[in-house]
Amino acid sequence: MPRVTLLRQRLLALFLVALFAFFSPVAGRFESAPDLSGVPALYLYLFGVWALIIGAAAAIAACHRD
Repeated sequence: MPRVTLLRQRLLALFLVALFAFFSPVAGRFESAPDLSGVPALYLYLFGVWALIIGAAAAIAACHRD
């Protein structure tokens, strides 16, 4: 399988995982969760998932570059 096709498939899978993480009942569970150190749990979830997605995209791109 060509490496470009594999890269596209991995990035598409990452996009679908991100879509599920942000637009699903999973994110809604953190609306009613208690605050952690004064920061709403929903904010921590959203920014944490966002950081993980950026890290995963960077890892996929770095793996493709080699």
